[in-house]
Amino acid sequence: MKRGHKWLAALGVVVLLAGAAWVAALRYLPSDEELAQRASAELETALGVKVRVGALHWRLFPSPAVVMEDAATDQPQPILIKKLTAYPDLFALLQRRIKIDRADLDGATVPQLSLRGLGKGGEAKESSGEELPLARFVFRDVTWITRRGIPAVYEGDVDFDPGWRPRRAELRRPGAKDPTQLTLARNGQDDRWAVRIQVGGGTAHGDVQLDTRAGGRLHLEGKLQPKDIEVESMMSAFNRRSPIGGRVSGDTTLTANGDTVGELAQSLHTQTLFSMGKSTLLRFDLDKAVRTAGKEHDGQTPLESITGRLDTQNTPQGMVVTYTGVKAASGSLTASGEAKIANRRIEGEFAVDLVDGIVGVPLTVSGPLDDVKFSVPSGAIAGAVVGTAVLPGVGTAIGARIGATLGKIFSPGPAAPASAPSRAARPAPPAKTR
Repeated sequence: MKRGHKWLAALGVVVLLAGAAWVAALRYLPSDEELAQRASAELETALGVKVRVGALHWRLFPSPAVVMEDAATDQPQPILIKKLTAYPDLFALLQRRIKIDRADLDGATVPQLSLRGLGKGGEAKESSGEELPLARFVFRDVTWITRRGIPAVYEGDVDFDPGWRPRRAELRRPGAKDPTQLTLARNGQDDRWAVRIQVGGGTAHGDVQLDTRAGGRLHLEGKLQPKDIEVESMMSAFNRRSPIGGRVSGDTTLTANGDTVGELAQSLHTQTLFSMGKSTLLRFDLDKAVRTAGKEHDGQTPLESITGRLDTQNTPQGMVVTYTGVKAASGSLTASGEAKIANRRIEGEFAVDLVDGIVGVPLTVSGPLDDVKFSVPSGAIAGAVVGTAVLPGVGTAIGARIGATLGKIFSPGPAAPASAPSRAARPAPPAKTR
C-alpha cells in the first residue's frame, strides 16, 4: 500500500473511532430537557430562590459546550444572565462528575440588593484535594447595579486554583476615561496576592492576605499605596460625581472578617491617610459660604493643599464614609474639621479661618447629598468683628466663638441626627494671634 493511502486509511480509522466515541458519549450524556431540569433544581437549591432558565442545550461545534440563555432569578430586581457557555471536561462528565474547563459569561445584570436575597448555599464550596471544579472564568458586559441604582459595566477573567483560590484575576471598567483595572496575582500556593490597580491616571499597588482562623472564619488584610490618582476621573469611572478635583496620594490599610466571601465583602473596612496638593472644591465657594452665613455657596474654592484620614466601612445597609482630621489651606483661608456620610446623607462641622481677621468660624454641613445645607451661626461673624475691634488677634477667636454660641442659643436648629460627629470629637478651632 502506498504511503499516501496508508495516511488516508489511518485518518479514516481515527475519524471512525472519534465518531464511535461521540455516539457512545451522547448515549450517556443528559438530554437538553434533563439538563434544564437539573440546572433549575441545582440553582434553586444553591441560591434559595427560584430560577427561570430560558434555554439550555448542548453545542458540539466548534467545541463541546453547554449553553444557558436568558436565565433570571425570581426576585423584585432579578439577576439576569443573557448567555453562559460552559466547556465541560467530558471524561469527568462520563464519570458523573462536574468539572468545567472554562465558563464564558456574555451579558448579565447583577443588582447588589438582590444578592442579599440569596441563601448561603450560593457561596462557593471548598473543593477537596486537588479537585478543580472550574479552571477559568471569563465575563463580558456584566452590569453591576449598586444599592442606589447606579450601574457600572465590568469585564474580566479569573484562573482558579483548587479551593476556589484565584491564581490570577483581572477586572476592568471598559469605556472609562483613564485605564481602570484591578489585577491579582497569587504568590505560589500561599493565600497572598499582589494587587495592581490603575485608576484616575494613577496607581494603587499593594498586597492582600487571606487567613483561615478558628472555626473556618476568614480574615482578610492588606495594604495599598494610592499614588497620583485624579479624584474626579476616578469617581467618573464608576459613574459618580466628585466634589473635588486634584490628585491624591496616601497609604491604605484594609481588613475584613467573615465565614464566606460575601461576608468578607460586607465587612470590608479601609483606612487611608491621604494628601492632595493643588486642588479645587468644584461646586462650593467656602469663602462665600462663611461670609453669607451659608446662604450662598455657588462657585469653586481653589486649595493649595488638603490632608486627612478617610475611613470606609461596608455594612449590610451600605457603606459608611468618615473623614477626620481634615485640614485644607489656600491663599485666602484655612479650614479643619470632620464629616460622616451614611445612607447618602452627610453630617459634618468645620472651623474656618479667613486671613482678614475672622478666625474659628464654625461651618455646619448637613442633609442629603443631592441637597446639602450649609450654615454658619448668625452671630459668629458679628462676634468676630467685635472681638477684633476690642482685642485684635485672640479677641477675634473669642468673639467668633461667643457669637457662634449665642447664635445657637437664640436660633437653635433641629436636633442633630445620631450619625452626626460627636461634639467631643470635633477639633477645637486653632488659636491665632495677629
